[in-house]
This record gives sequence, structure tokens and C-alpha cells, in this order.
Amino acid sequence: MPVLDDVVLSPCVRACTLDDDEVCVGCGRSLGEIKAWGGADPAARRRIIAQAETRKARKARAFA
Repeated sequence: MPVLDDVVLSPCVRACTLDDDEVCVGCGRSLGEIKAWGGADPAARRRIIAQAETRKARKARAFA
């Protein structure tokens, strides 16, 4: 039986559009991170999510 603590759900919010920096305006992941997601282990997925959240917060401050 799988361990649910190791399941890291995709941050995708189905607003998939890349900006000029190839970052999704919906979830904040880079194109490379989106492509790597399927093969990433739970720790790598958590790092991707953290980086995406940082990007989204930085963009929000820039437009505030």
C-alpha cells in the first residue's frame, strides 16, 4: 500500500499560459519544472512548489 505522506499533488490550477520568461502564470512553475514534474520524487516536487510560490510572490509584489 502506498504511503500517502509521500504524495505531492501538482500545483497546476488549469490556467496554463507561459509568460515571456517561460513561467506558467497559473502555478508559477517554469517550463523546465513542468516538464520534470512527472519524473520528480516527492522531495524534488516540494522544492519545485517552493520555488514556484517564491516566483508568484515576487511577481505579485512587482505588480502591487
